[in-house]
Amino acid sequence: MLRVALLCLLMSVSASLRAAPKVEDSIAQRVQACTGCHGAQGRAASDGYQPRIAGKPAGYLYHQLLNFRDGRRQYQPMVRLIDPLSDAYLREMAAYFASLDLPYPPPQAATAPAETLKRGEALALRGDSTRRIPACVQCHGPALTGLAPAIPGLLGLPRDYLNAQLGAWQTGNRRAQSPDCMAQVAQSLSADDVAALSQWLAAQPLPTNTKAVGVLPSPLPVPCGGVEAQR
Repeated sequence: MLRVALLCLLMSVSASLRAAPKVEDSIAQRVQACTGCHGAQGRAASDGYQPRIAGKPAGYLYHQLLNFRDGRRQYQPMVRLIDPLSDAYLREMAAYFASLDLPYPPPQAATAPAETLKRGEALALRGDSTRRIPACVQCHGPALTGLAPAIPGLLGLPRDYLNAQLGAWQTGNRRAQSPDCMAQVAQSLSADDVAALSQWLAAQPLPTNTKAVGVLPSPLPVPCGGVEAQR
């Protein structure tokens, strides 16, 4: 009787092993850990703080992964996730999310007065020459959709995320490769400037073509680490 019971158990285990579904071995499957915070397919989380990573330039995503791993950005869940990963694997992750062409959410309704929005628009489109603040479009593209391969777009991002990141640049909690052009720009902004920019940017609809441009109309106004200078 014992022999029969053992034989039945072995047959049951064997059948279970044969029936076990195979796990897909692909980059799409392996980056599922990212979507727990960044939303399905990297579309962004609903909390307003975990940004969209789908469709961002591959070079930008790669540099951000390096920045988390190498201590230039401070967010422990991200650091723990990517700390053991190689440069080659980080490049593969970045290329995967950059390849995704997904719809963007509708823009957020502005909650600031018209004067604040007007100030945000001026900074984004024209900058402030009196304080040597370049316009956002000078680096992030004429339609603010980014510059391939290393500069991200600024549209389709939650207002809270924009506020938080500009604040992190100002305090040094977020850094980039030297020369750190965004730190230089952000530290020239006042609190009112940050609020105006985040309000205006978050309220803008995306253009029909949401892809990052390949070249800017003019050279970058300031040198930026990790971004090849355009001539």
